[in-house]
Amino acid sequence: MKGYVPPPRMVVSNEPLPITRNITITEGISVKDLAEKLDIRAKDLISRLLARGVFATINQTLDAELASEMARFFGADTNVITFEEQAAKDIDAAAAASDETAAEAIPRPPVVTIMGHVDHGKTTLLDAIRLTNVAEGEAGGITQHIGAYKVRIGDPESPAYGREIVFLDTPGHEAFTRMRSRGAKATDIVVLVVAADDGVMPQTLEAIDHAHAAEVPIIVAVNKIDKPEAMPDRVKKQLADRGLMPEDWGGKTVFVDVSAKKKTNLNLLLEMICLVADLAELKATPDRAASGVVLEAKLDRGRGPVATVLVQNGTLNDGDNFVVGNVYGKVRAMFDDRGAVLESAPPSTPVEILGMEGLPQAGDQFVVVADRDKARGISEYREQKAREAALAKSSRVSLEGLAEQVKSAGTKELNVILKGDVHGSVEVLSDLLQKLSNDEVRLKLLRSGVGAITETDVLLASASNAIIIGFNVRPERKAQELAEQEEVDIRLHSIIYELQDEIKRAMSGLLEPTIKETYHGRAEVLETFRIPKVGTVAGCRVIDGLIKRDSEVRLLRDNVVVFKGKIASLRRFKDDAKEVHNGMECGISIANYGDIKIGDVIEAFATERIAAEVIA
Repeated sequence: MKGYVPPPRMVVSNEPLPITRNITITEGISVKDLAEKLDIRAKDLISRLLARGVFATINQTLDAELASEMARFFGADTNVITFEEQAAKDIDAAAAASDETAAEAIPRPPVVTIMGHVDHGKTTLLDAIRLTNVAEGEAGGITQHIGAYKVRIGDPESPAYGREIVFLDTPGHEAFTRMRSRGAKATDIVVLVVAADDGVMPQTLEAIDHAHAAEVPIIVAVNKIDKPEAMPDRVKKQLADRGLMPEDWGGKTVFVDVSAKKKTNLNLLLEMICLVADLAELKATPDRAASGVVLEAKLDRGRGPVATVLVQNGTLNDGDNFVVGNVYGKVRAMFDDRGAVLESAPPSTPVEILGMEGLPQAGDQFVVVADRDKARGISEYREQKAREAALAKSSRVSLEGLAEQVKSAGTKELNVILKGDVHGSVEVLSDLLQKLSNDEVRLKLLRSGVGAITETDVLLASASNAIIIGFNVRPERKAQELAEQEEVDIRLHSIIYELQDEIKRAMSGLLEPTIKETYHGRAEVLETFRIPKVGTVAGCRVIDGLIKRDSEVRLLRDNVVVFKGKIASLRRFKDDAKEVHNGMECGISIANYGDIKIGDVIEAFATERIAAEVIA
């Protein structure tokens, strides 16, 4: 149209602004929220994202890396925190801004996990405590609906009368480790049950390793002291040798002699749990939004996704919106360990909740949020990230990976779990491995033991991102399957110096992959043809195996390798062929090579890079 002047095109500057401030962003921040934090118009941010090749709407979530890049462009450094950390900050800020005096943190009941060897009386001890100390009128009438319950000390003569303790009924160390691998710290105290007539056993040592790795105080309950063959002092000596020195011997570990069958000293054990809890000064603030951790989750046919949640701080109320891992929901109903319906749950209360949109995992952080839409956004962002992670698969540490890390970065830490056939070998190897630490790599021995590599070892390795070394031992079948599933690196050896050399090479960043060759087949040259624009083509008969179009080839003349290269074309009559089998005739041309003679042999093979293996 005559006289029409088009509006000027919007020009986005490609020059970043100088960094002048610092902002805090959460994972999965929306374009709108990031623009508000940067104090710019949302359309400017969308324009910049468009220039970067990212099509985004105002409500779209951005991953932390992209959000940080955008912030730097607009002159702000970023500090990325999780959604749970941001929620906790918002709650604290709201409490500080309110006119009312900030709610005081008050002591909360301790959360206790009972661990120990099979048949040392864990379940009997739990049942005895539960039946003896539940509030009056409920004794013997409890239906345990969930894997955690509260016990109230019911002995009026006890100094801890009326206090409560939460017991987690975990199915062993595996659940404990799985939760720890997800970063959950649900347990305040571990009660280690050891039978006085049996002493320290392999699973007892595993329990100690797990408790130490989680940095949780240990109370030792020496069970079965009513038996005539009981020797509590022997147990004390065995555990003292493992670093758990009894208090009456000048150490710091609390030991209590108990009998679950005769109900001896159960109140003393509970008092000691309360005492250790008092020393830890366990506190929580009831007057705030709840946060906690998922203990277990299941799919109920009638009720849908059901999760057992331990409320760790704040009070959970009926109708609260929440985010748990990559799932969001609203508390539709809440039950305690006796199946009673609850309206609210104070700190250190295990509850079963309904109303989730999906199934969370044990160890996921549970946090109450005010904004349901925000909860949905975070949940969807995490679900997408979880899918990406599942596709990319988790990158567990392997010796080759460590070698690459050392080449590309500075000091690294290599966690190792060592299993051997005899105690002597394990001791020698433990000393040897610990002496191998150098300026570049610190080698940390998480645990060492005698016997086959078990599922528990694999779980500990998975939780701690460790590698497992087996000396003259093999993994159990289930442990091998779990290791493949969890992608845990297991190295098996029978010669000490080879093990030492392999670890040394990995720590020096020298463990290079080897090239493995797979033989495909060979063909004899019967005739040669020169074709313009193609070069020399060999008319061949396949005399062994098969020739593939994508194979690498060697040209042999009198069994001497004349040339090594790749196939340029493979034909049967006039048609391109994918592969030609034994006995068939074909035409082969070799890329960038034409000196082929009648009687030559073309050998086809494939190569692949595999990790350097040492004799196991």
